[in-house]
Amino acid sequence: MKHLLKNPLLIPFLVFSISSVYAADPVPAPSFAPAEAKDPFVFADFSWLNGNSRQTEFPLDSKIFTGEFTFDSNYVYSFNHSRDHTLVGSSNSGRTNEAQVQQLGVGGDFHYKNIRGRVFTQFGMYSSMTPRSDGSVSRGQWDLSSAYRYVSEAYGGYHWDIWNGINIDVGTFMSYIGLCSYYNYDNWVYQMSYVSANTPWFFNGIRLQFFPSDKLKTEFWLVNGWQSYGMYNDAPGVGFSMLWRPTSSLSFVTNEYYGHDTLGIPSRMRVHSDSSAQVKYVDQPSHFLSKAAFSFTVDLGCESGGGVSCGGGSAASPSQYFMGYMLYNRFWFSKDQFALTLGTGAISNPGRYLVIMPAINGATASSGTSYFTQNPGDSFQAWDTSVTFDYMPSQFVTFRIEWIHREANVPYFAGPGGVTPLGGNQGSPGSTVAGFNPDLQRAESRINTALLIRL
Repeated sequence: MKHLLKNPLLIPFLVFSISSVYAADPVPAPSFAPAEAKDPFVFADFSWLNGNSRQTEFPLDSKIFTGEFTFDSNYVYSFNHSRDHTLVGSSNSGRTNEAQVQQLGVGGDFHYKNIRGRVFTQFGMYSSMTPRSDGSVSRGQWDLSSAYRYVSEAYGGYHWDIWNGINIDVGTFMSYIGLCSYYNYDNWVYQMSYVSANTPWFFNGIRLQFFPSDKLKTEFWLVNGWQSYGMYNDAPGVGFSMLWRPTSSLSFVTNEYYGHDTLGIPSRMRVHSDSSAQVKYVDQPSHFLSKAAFSFTVDLGCESGGGVSCGGGSAASPSQYFMGYMLYNRFWFSKDQFALTLGTGAISNPGRYLVIMPAINGATASSGTSYFTQNPGDSFQAWDTSVTFDYMPSQFVTFRIEWIHREANVPYFAGPGGVTPLGGNQGSPGSTVAGFNPDLQRAESRINTALLIRL
């Protein structure tokens, strides 16, 4: 693992290839009605996928609205015993050694004729943690972080019955760069590795989806920016995604993004490539080991311009890139009632432009802090490993316990002294406080426990 961190190029890059053949059934004369298109991705059971719901029943479904309820409550035990109970470097849990409601979501999908829409709330820790990682809200007037705080998804759209479907959606929607879902119920693990934790959960803009066949989806984005409610500069971000599931045991996805997402530096551009493969290699429902599958994700990206370079950097223009991977292997037992997931991952991110800002004295992505700088050339390399055990008595509930260990090459994780000044946060967010130094450590171990419900 240490060799991988010293030279991330040793990590094999996932080669993604897509091929799709679509041929309509011949239509006998004299009828001119086209063959009925199949709904995408319903030819097989994909409930085994990482980042995908395992539901096969939807008790809140009706003719024009499919309701949804999610509940995510956790107790995170940190062996670092931070005195202020703050967890650093996670996008899906923020407090330690106390019970918390991480996410409470109520909403669902509207569907009437060709009109489509979705609205879903986010109460609990997510309503605070997600907006604070968006630096775009500090540009311009009106408080976007409060305006969107309690909404995770909100969009309306239209569906055309062409091929196996064409959709256009406008609003806030999930991006799924990094494979794992925003909703922990869908994932094989609770604390996902850095590739997922440090890449976007949502986009705000326009999404256009094409389904040339029931096994292939192509998606195009025109959005405000990289997980941002507003626009960092004066140009939108653009991107696309391709998802291909050729059989019930294989799933491949690639996501590509381009934008100018550094606040106040419009000349700096960002490119990012994220690709994942998932393979189910055991499927024997009558056996004790009922199922087994793995997922492998690789991310490559960089920034260029405004004093940084994608590669071959110098002292005047340091290299600023993101390279990382994560690998999970999951085993299901006893008719899928129990599951064990083994995982690992690593990143290298000089410049720290995608590193989650530690909440030192209330620091946010907008404020930054001198206690943990994000200057060009600032190194950040990290790795983690995890073991997750799930008990799933029904398709609507998961009891989860997980051990995870994470390390970085610089002090990053909250130590016993915490990241909050005595007496609470002082001054503006992230500002220097006389006589205070945050206790940052290079490693942490913790146990995540959670109750996850989805209806």
